[in-house]
Amino acid sequence: MFLGTFTPRLDEKGRVILPAKFRDELADGLVITRGQEHCLYVFSEAEFAEMHQRVRQAPLASKQARDYLRVFLSGAHPETPDKQHRITIPQGLREYAGLDRELAVIGAGSRAEIWDAEAWQKYLTEQESAFSAIEEEVIPGMF
Repeated sequence: MFLGTFTPRLDEKGRVILPAKFRDELADGLVITRGQEHCLYVFSEAEFAEMHQRVRQAPLASKQARDYLRVFLSGAHPETPDKQHRITIPQGLREYAGLDRELAVIGAGSRAEIWDAEAWQKYLTEQESAFSAIEEEVIPGMF
């Protein structure tokens, strides 16, 4: 499970060192793809395979499902960390997420997310107010 927030830097070759707490789960390979809110999702190969099986169930007759799958899967890029635990983020994905040198890598349960540090801070500031003001059950069975 991916938990926590880390602040690595992107190097001049588009590489980032994986947080130590994420390395074991991602050591054998991972998939980076476009996420929502202009971040990048990072899945272990096994989790991405499971996710792919679930999204394959979407009806082809649904334009919204086709559109989502095209955007999600066309950005998918397999990676294997090098000996220094670095992965390379392709230029197109760096542009999509607006990544600069300073990053925020967050744990989101079944995946990690890579954000531009400034964009993450802005998102978190906006969402923390909404989070503390929630008065009804958002996720069934939670609180």
